[in-house]
Amino acid sequence: MKLRKRIEKVINAIFFICGLITIIAVLAISIYMVVSGVPAIREIGLVDFLFGQVWRSTGSDPMYGILPFILTSVYGTLGACIIGVPIGIMTAVYLAKIANSKLGGLVNTAVELLAGIPSVVYGLIGMMILVPGIMKAFDLKSGTTLLAAIIVLAVMILPNIISISRTALLSVPEEYEDASLALGATKMETVFKVSVPAAKSGITAGIVLGIGRAIGEAMAVMMVAGNVANMPSLLTSVTFLTTAVSKEMSYASGLQREALFSIALVLFVFIIIINIILNVFLKRGDKK
Repeated sequence: MKLRKRIEKVINAIFFICGLITIIAVLAISIYMVVSGVPAIREIGLVDFLFGQVWRSTGSDPMYGILPFILTSVYGTLGACIIGVPIGIMTAVYLAKIANSKLGGLVNTAVELLAGIPSVVYGLIGMMILVPGIMKAFDLKSGTTLLAAIIVLAVMILPNIISISRTALLSVPEEYEDASLALGATKMETVFKVSVPAAKSGITAGIVLGIGRAIGEAMAVMMVAGNVANMPSLLTSVTFLTTAVSKEMSYASGLQREALFSIALVLFVFIIIINIILNVFLKRGDKK
């Protein structure tokens, strides 16, 4: 008994230390981002930095307006969610509640393969297939557009949404569904009025992770979006917050480098706000 208690104390201590390390890591990243990003915002001016429409960091008269990057990230993430979230949830419902074991296993294997594909491969496929297709379909000089980035991001977020939503749906107690069927509900009514609401927290977690991947993706969108600091439009070349940092950081110095850290800080705050909003929405839904 004494040995078992000692082992439990050691395991509890390990878990506590792991949790503490996670908290310290988050705090360290937050502090570093603030310390690195605030000086440039002070020098440029918060309004000029956030709402300026011109980014010309290497010109003789440099300008550091990141509004095009912010709006591009917002539109790109929103567009990817509009396409990817319904497809992801419906696929998860199909795998968890409708498909037979053979077909479900085949589709689930395909989803796992999607999750394992590196982002650069998504970008390469987008460059070779999607970009020329958009260029021909809309008669454009270049197919590297916001639309191409949205489609690529929509495909990339599918594995997160499908896998986590499927797990959440499989975790719903069978008693809930049996009771619904016993009251005369059809299979589809039971799935969408009982199983899906019961798995809402897990599905929301999958959506949050999908949004996080869409916001934080750099390599794939860099390859298909065009990397031009334009105000966002569906069929124009654009630059995301992530690509704005990654494409210039290797040669940046002085105020330009500090401004890139400020962009990273804005992106960091952006992700935190989205997580807070989704968590508040989820808690309100649980109370109802």
